[in-house]
Amino acid sequence: MLDDKNIEKRINPFFESYNTPHNTVPFHRIKLEDYEEAFMEGIRRDDEATDKLINDPAEPTFENTIARVDTEKGEHYYDLLSRVSNVFSCMMSAETCDEMEALAQKLSPILTKHANDITLNKKLFERIKFVHDHPNRELTAEEQMLLDTSYDGFVRSGALLDEEGKEKLRKLTEEASMLTLQFSQNVLKENKAYTLHITDEAQLDGLPNTAIAAAAQNAKEQEKEGWIFTLDYPSYSPFMTYSTQRKLRKEMYMARNTECTHDNDSNNLEICKRLINLRRELAQLLGFTTYADYVLKHRMASNVKNVYKLLNDLIDAYKPTAIKEVKEIEELAKEIEGKDFDMQPWDFSFYSHKLQMKKFNLDAEMLRPYFQLDKVIEGVFGLANKLYGISFKENKEIQVYHPDVKAYEVFDKDGSYLAVFYADFFPRKGKQGGAWMTEFQGQWIDHKGKNVRPHVSVVTNFTKPTEEKPALLTLGEVETFLHEFGHSLHGMFANTRFESLSGTNVWWDFVELPSQFMENYAIEKDFLRTFAFHYETGEPLPDELIERIVKSRNFMTAYACLRQVSFGLLDMAYYTQKDAFTDDIIPFEKKAWEKAMILPQLPDTCMTVTFSHIMAGGYAAGYYSYKWAEVLDADAFSVFKKNGIFDQATAKSFRDNILSKGGTEHPMTLYKRFRGQEPTIDALLERNEIKKNGEC
Repeated sequence: MLDDKNIEKRINPFFESYNTPHNTVPFHRIKLEDYEEAFMEGIRRDDEATDKLINDPAEPTFENTIARVDTEKGEHYYDLLSRVSNVFSCMMSAETCDEMEALAQKLSPILTKHANDITLNKKLFERIKFVHDHPNRELTAEEQMLLDTSYDGFVRSGALLDEEGKEKLRKLTEEASMLTLQFSQNVLKENKAYTLHITDEAQLDGLPNTAIAAAAQNAKEQEKEGWIFTLDYPSYSPFMTYSTQRKLRKEMYMARNTECTHDNDSNNLEICKRLINLRRELAQLLGFTTYADYVLKHRMASNVKNVYKLLNDLIDAYKPTAIKEVKEIEELAKEIEGKDFDMQPWDFSFYSHKLQMKKFNLDAEMLRPYFQLDKVIEGVFGLANKLYGISFKENKEIQVYHPDVKAYEVFDKDGSYLAVFYADFFPRKGKQGGAWMTEFQGQWIDHKGKNVRPHVSVVTNFTKPTEEKPALLTLGEVETFLHEFGHSLHGMFANTRFESLSGTNVWWDFVELPSQFMENYAIEKDFLRTFAFHYETGEPLPDELIERIVKSRNFMTAYACLRQVSFGLLDMAYYTQKDAFTDDIIPFEKKAWEKAMILPQLPDTCMTVTFSHIMAGGYAAGYYSYKWAEVLDADAFSVFKKNGIFDQATAKSFRDNILSKGGTEHPMTLYKRFRGQEPTIDALLERNEIKKNGEC
């Protein structure tokens, strides 16, 4: 019989130093039950620290109240909760399971209540307000920003409400937290539930070998014969673009565009209505007319009027060209199929591709052999080296959460350690669709002056390798990589004192600038020359193909612009509601974005119910940010085009004035420091070959 005294008690990994390279997350040691224990202990420590702070007899100062550093422990008050929250939220998106989903449901109201307990703590707010009204010394720009955001954050979280108002706010936020979680879980469940299982080889007609091989691999993994196509983008997109089977294209299209509308447990229609109303009620409780007014107070756009001006200006500039683009596709479809052919949404990608081939003799499959993922990684890392002098080295001693994931050490120009970079590229069960950048650890400078460096992660759903071929990307996937890598540079270059202001912790309509800026390189010949080599022959991407890429860069660009604008219009329509929202989601959606629509709308389709950005993400009343940032990125890249796309002096200015500064100053102040002036729409119109009167 074993002596219990001799059995060493297991310590929760979150409770001690990780003792790993760069203190990275020890994924192999973390068990599911560790999360709940760490969350509860983190809450307890938070409560203890808050009690200590509000009972401090010393007069409130910036140091003892706003910076909130516990000099006895030498760590931020909220270190443990932040540590476990970062890991848990990342896993919920990239490597979840039924047990973790259930735990998230259990923890959500607990964590929301805890957050409310802090922001609605009267004594804590009184200390913050005292410092805000009576700063004890002259503050730096970053310190002033932290003070302002801390004070305003409490106000925007209900600190000035009476007790009845605070109680109502608690109920609103707790319900919203649960519903956003349920929304996301429903989207993931619906996405993974559908498959198109083909056993008749004739139904593969038109599909490229890469898509067929991937579908065969999917079937093999599920121990089935034939080919399986899914709603994950690397499977769905090629099918819609190349398949000659119109009925199957319709089936795939309708499956994807009716997700979460069916009469089952994953229906999000009522959840969306409730979320819209919860946010409206929250905003009005805090003294704002609409949720958009509440959100835009802390955005570069400032107000609803400016957002609509941007969206309407884009419609005026791009719609005439977009109409011509769609008409050209319809004419080609009728030329091929007959004058009575009625083009439907599931036909659009198919005939758009045929028009692209006719005009430019170019499609994604022609380029795919030149975009082997391993080489693309080398190219993207090489671009960062050319611009900023940083380098990447894979470190297999750093633990990862799935075999697909790779971990890299990042070193600065002088050879010093800069960050850890995780890369997770392929779709799988338990992983949300899309692509994103996130952090396991942010950057800050501790009270001893140590610069704690970030651990950032890029997660995508790229085309998987097969038994015969390595992972070969489309040009669109290369652009996606560059986009998310731009976000990661924003995180890796962070160099601020306070974590809450570092890296991507900036206003939402500024956060997409670094990411969209990087997309510009995808069609630059000098960049493509560094990595685009045929995966079998080693031959470089031919100049002729590069020329075709450049010529076709604006193919359907006006239509694509209006598509983004339509999403922005839908977002604003929901969150500029002044009264209770009682409309049916599906018809409301179709009317809301009608002004930007070119193609006919189908009665049963709905995007809102899977529109995670505005329902479960941070883009509610902020989706316009993508177009806002596109104006910024085109304007910023015009400086590089003038000085040289690899010009290190320009890159240094971009890093020093934007990428490293996070949210320490107003974003327009940072942008003007780099650019020398405010941005205009002219660079975007020039890049897209759109004149202000809408004529090409």
